Amino acid sequence: MSAHNTEQVWTLVDQHREAFTALADRVWEMPELGYQEHRSAAEHVAMLEQQGFRVTTGVAGIPTAIIGEAGDEGPVIAILGEFDALPGLSQEAGIATKQPRPGETAGHACGHNLLGSAAMLAATAVKDWLAAQGIKGRVRYYGCPAEESGAGKLFMVREGAFKDVDIALSWHPAPFCAVNPAISLALVSYDFTFTGRASHAAAAPHLGRSALDAVELMNVGVNYMREHMPSDARIHYATIDAGGIAPNVVQSKAVVRYIVRARELPELTGLVARVKKIADGAALMTETQVESHAISGMSNLLGNTPLEQAMFDNLQHLGPPQWDDADRKLAAEIRATLRPDDIAGAYTRFGLAPDMDTLLCDRIVPLGSNGGGRGIGSTDVGDVSWAVPTAQIRGATYAIGTPGHSWQLTAQGQSGIAHKGMVHAAKVMAATAVDALRDPALLARAKADHAARTASNPYVCPLPDDVQPALGMALGA
Repeated sequence: MSAHNTEQVWTLVDQHREAFTALADRVWEMPELGYQEHRSAAEHVAMLEQQGFRVTTGVAGIPTAIIGEAGDEGPVIAILGEFDALPGLSQEAGIATKQPRPGETAGHACGHNLLGSAAMLAATAVKDWLAAQGIKGRVRYYGCPAEESGAGKLFMVREGAFKDVDIALSWHPAPFCAVNPAISLALVSYDFTFTGRASHAAAAPHLGRSALDAVELMNVGVNYMREHMPSDARIHYATIDAGGIAPNVVQSKAVVRYIVRARELPELTGLVARVKKIADGAALMTETQVESHAISGMSNLLGNTPLEQAMFDNLQHLGPPQWDDADRKLAAEIRATLRPDDIAGAYTRFGLAPDMDTLLCDRIVPLGSNGGGRGIGSTDVGDVSWAVPTAQIRGATYAIGTPGHSWQLTAQGQSGIAHKGMVHAAKVMAATAVDALRDPALLARAKADHAARTASNPYVCPLPDDVQPALGMALGA
């Protein structure tokens, strides 16, 4: 893209920056868990309408899923946003000591208040650019709920919300500015419900069949399984229902939730089958019954070299964010609460040599650097990436070393660091979208790359067709 077009769309981002940093702050003030983001979604709808987008709510039957579209005909560029929070991570803003906000338990400890706001900011700048240029094309903001564990994008993909999209762009808060390789773990989450028989634990223990015993035996079995699975696979669990609070009653029902992760979907399917066998074995040992129910799932990310290169070129052109003394002061205060391995680990995950003195991102991470695949998580952007060509930037929005999903990250969510980083990410996404709208050859290369990657390995949804979004559950772990 020409320098003129780049500077023009960056100027459009800057014209809207105050309104969208205010949106990010409002969403930070109202942290809501997955599929419960009603106030946050309402704020996003109001902003989309204010900016002149055509708004669709209730996408894929999900009350908090939103699409805002602008432009006419031509290619469709999707820019993905999120706004769900995490449980148990409430924290006062700008304070470098652990201090939960009164009356709040959840917190934006993954920066999704910034994620959605910056994505919509980028979409708004592209909308204005299309109108100014008189170019045919459409930009869509996708407000995607429940990324943390509800996999909102998976259900949106399954229901066809991306069927006419040409490319999708996204970002995520991070300690550094980077276009990382598209590496993530595929994931499924299952609830295992064990049903036994209640009895008096002292007078007639022989008549009881403990569902809680079955949960504990299942957990032991899965822990033994860890020695015999790929080293980059992951399994976690939490007891959702321990069967009550009375130890003198044999627990007749207990529920354990498992998350299983693996590099690829076929490997994931095999691991889930093994976990289910262990559950069956635990039920057999305790003479209980077990039922499993899928809750959510996410595919691994699929890369797209042309889009990633275009996004990286824009990131390099822009350079890292420019911090001020107030930003460095807060970063130093946060740094004082961290351990050396937090700081070193942040560099390692991005394939960089640790620098224990630098507080905030001062560089652009080289394209392709990934630290050997360390620190891999999961994201439902993966399902979008199998549906359409997709690229994602990491934007620097917090002090280097801040752990993800921590009170320290929540504390920085309304700071100048966060605001500068989200605007910076919006500029990269907006410029990359304009690249694609101006250059049909880039779109063609992105589509050809996607077609080549999926030709022999088409998308398979990791969840059974009958599994619906867990709208009534408190998700967010």
